[in-house]
Amino acid sequence: MANLKGKTAFITGASRGIGLSIARRFAADGANVVIAAKSTEPHRYLPGTIYTAADEVRELGGNALPLVLDVRSEDAIRDAVAAAADHFGGIDICVNNASAVSLSQIGETTAKQYDLMHQINGRATFLVSAACLPYLRKAENPHILNLAPPLTMDPAYFAGHVAYTMTKFTMSMCVLGMAEELKEDGIAVNALWPRFGVATAAIEHAFADKSELRRCRKPEIMGDAAHAVVTRPARECTGNFFIDDIILHQTGTRDFDQYRVDPSKPSRIGLWVPEGLAPPPEVDVKGAYR
Repeated sequence: MANLKGKTAFITGASRGIGLSIARRFAADGANVVIAAKSTEPHRYLPGTIYTAADEVRELGGNALPLVLDVRSEDAIRDAVAAAADHFGGIDICVNNASAVSLSQIGETTAKQYDLMHQINGRATFLVSAACLPYLRKAENPHILNLAPPLTMDPAYFAGHVAYTMTKFTMSMCVLGMAEELKEDGIAVNALWPRFGVATAAIEHAFADKSELRRCRKPEIMGDAAHAVVTRPARECTGNFFIDDIILHQTGTRDFDQYRVDPSKPSRIGLWVPEGLAPPPEVDVKGAYR
C-alpha cells in the first residue's frame, strides 16, 4: 500500500513542527488526519494551532479533525481517541509525536521539567498507543509510529540531558516491547528519528544563535519519512528504529539537498544517532557537528 487515501491517522502534537509536517504529508494522499494537541491559541514564540493545522490539511486534500488534547490526562486521551474513531469510522495509524524538551544538566533540571517530560514523552506514548489498540486491531494495515531514537546504553548519549534522554528512550522502549507484543495482531510498531537537526519554531526558540537553524533540515524530511514507514505492510515492518534519510533512500530518494535549509552550510548532527548508522552516499556529513 503506497497511498493513505481514506486512512485515518491520529497524530499527537500535530499543530506545528514535525507533527504538522507529518499531517501535511498524509493529507497530500487524501488521508483523514486527527490533529490532537493543546494549542488552541498561538504561543508567542511558537505559531500554529490545531485549527490552523486543520486548515492546512484540508487545503492539501485531506480531511481534518482538530481535537484539543492534553496528553497528560488519561481520560482526555481515551475521549479524544474515541471521538476520532467515531468521526472517521476507525483509526489506522497512531503517531506519537508530542514531546516536551529540556536539554538541561542534572542540577539545572527542575522537578517540574522532569515530571513534564516523563508525562508527555513516555507516559503519553504508552497511553495513546493503548487507547488506539481496539481500533488498530480492526484496521487493514495498522501502524504505531513513535518519534523516538535508536536505543543505546552509551553514557555519552545521556550526559548533559539525562532527564530528557530517559524520556525519549522510554518512547523507544515502547517500540521494542509493543512491536513484540503486538506482532501476532499484525500491528506494526516502529520508531523514526532525524539524522540532522530539524528546523522547527521550537528549535529556533531554543537556540540563542539563530544561524544554527540554517544548519538544519526542513521538517518535510520527517513527513516524507513517516509516510514511507506507515505505507509499508504492517506484518513485514515492525520493531525498527528508522533514521529519516535511510528509510527515504530505501524508497528511492536520492536528492537530500532538497531538505536542507541552507545547502551551503555544514549540517548539524542530531542527538542519539549512532555512528554505525551510516548515511546514504548522497548525504554529505563533511563538517557536520553536534
